[in-house]
Parts: sequence; structure tokens; C-alpha cells
Amino acid sequence: MSAAVQAQPAATLATAAARGTGLRDALHAEWTKLRTVSGPAWLLLGVVALTIAVSTAAVGATHCPQDLTCPVDTTKLSLTGVQLGQAVVAILAVLTISNEYGSGMIRTTLAAMPNRLAVLAAKAILLVALVLAAGAVAVFGSVLAAHLILPGHGFTAARGFHPVWLSYGPTLRAACGSVLYLGLIALMSLGVAVIVRDSATSIGVVLALLYLFPIVLAFVGNPHWQHRLDRWTPTVAGLTIQATTGLRSLAISPWGGLGVLAIWAAAALVAGALALRLRDA
Repeated sequence: MSAAVQAQPAATLATAAARGTGLRDALHAEWTKLRTVSGPAWLLLGVVALTIAVSTAAVGATHCPQDLTCPVDTTKLSLTGVQLGQAVVAILAVLTISNEYGSGMIRTTLAAMPNRLAVLAAKAILLVALVLAAGAVAVFGSVLAAHLILPGHGFTAARGFHPVWLSYGPTLRAACGSVLYLGLIALMSLGVAVIVRDSATSIGVVLALLYLFPIVLAFVGNPHWQHRLDRWTPTVAGLTIQATTGLRSLAISPWGGLGVLAIWAAAALVAGALALRLRDA
């Protein structure tokens, strides 16, 4: 980061200190930081591009021949890219605060705004707003791609498949839920980053929760325990929001699964808030 780019957030922090340390001032300071560096914008663009690209590739590679029965949840298939887009969301969330620890900027931030909870709240609010906006574009693009491609691959209403479009209730629920899912992943990742502080370690911990933890659970030999653990795994439970078929066979209901992820996000943020308040910068 150049000296000129660093100077503007520092000046904003000084102004915030002079006017007070409320949430409004913290939001202004954090927004100045985000918009004066190019990294967040590129990561948000990456969320959109990667999600749509992977979803389109998954949809394009799936066919239902005329002589076969295809047990495919077309809505869930159309949202496949969310599973990779969440990695970019996690990286963005981690870098939102861990970059400040790495550069030492966090000391300037907390000196100008001693209300540490207001600083964390401002970061969380802005992060979620940006991720929800990018997630909405990404999810809409994914659903649109499926809507245009799947009928030509044999997934037609005549064969019992509902059109993948937002006018269909379950698809609308899955799409809106997927956007909320990305927002909750961002909050959980931010909480982890506040606790761990180091960028590389924080990203490793979050990616392990997103991808490694579900793989490890797949090797649990006892079906009863696997079913129980699936209900409390953040990604496995959270992604049930995308399901529109076979709901009775799920480990947890779609909205219940998203609620589990919300608990993980809340727990991470509360732990992060305590760490931020009790430890030195």
C-alpha cells in the first residue's frame, strides 16, 4: 500500500477521533479504507465471476437423456458455484482486518477510535453489505444461466422438472438463502480473523471449516453420528438452504441449516469481539 493511500484513511481516522467514536464515524472511516484500496473490489468481482462460471460449467455438463430418469435437484445444481465463491468471500472477510494487523494500521485505528466494538461492528456491517450485493449478482447470474441452459439438456417441464427461475417458490428460497449464506460465511470468517489475527493462518482455519471439516465427517462410520454431526457442520447445514427436492431425507431443514450457520457466525463474532476488547492491538 502506498503512502498516499495510507494517508487518506489515517486522516479520516484523525477526523473521526476529533468528532467522536460512534458507529457512524467508524462506518465512515472503514468505508474510506475499503474504497481507497483495490483489493476488496477485485475480490468482490472474483466472487461474482467464480460463482457464475462454476455454476454455468456444472449446468452445462449435466444432461438428462430421454430414456433415463434423472434424480437431479436442478435448483441446487444451478447454485453449485456458491461452494467455490464462498472461499473468495472468506478471504475478503479475513483480509478486512488481518491486513491491518499485518501492517500495524490497527494501532492507528484503535487509537483514533477507542470504542473497539464500534470498529468491529462497522467492519461487519460494511463487509456484509458488500458481500450480499455481490452475492445477489452472482446468484442471479447462476440462476439465469441454468434457466437458459437446462431445458435444452432435457430438464423440461414435460418431464416433471420445475423451471429454474425466481418465480418458483423453492428456487426463490434457495437463491435468497444462498445470498444470506455468503453473508454469514463472511461474518464467521471475520470473527475467526479477529481471533487469529494472522492472515495466512486465519484463511487456513476458515478454509478448513468450509472444506476439510465436511470431508473428515464423511469418514464417520456410524450413520447415526454422521447424521447428527451434519446437522451442526456450518457448510453442510448451511447449504441445505439450496435443496428443493428430497427435503425429508436431509439432516436438517433448509432454514434450520441456515440458522446453524448463523449460530457459528454469531459465536465467532462474539469470541472475536471479546478478543479484540481484552487483548492489546
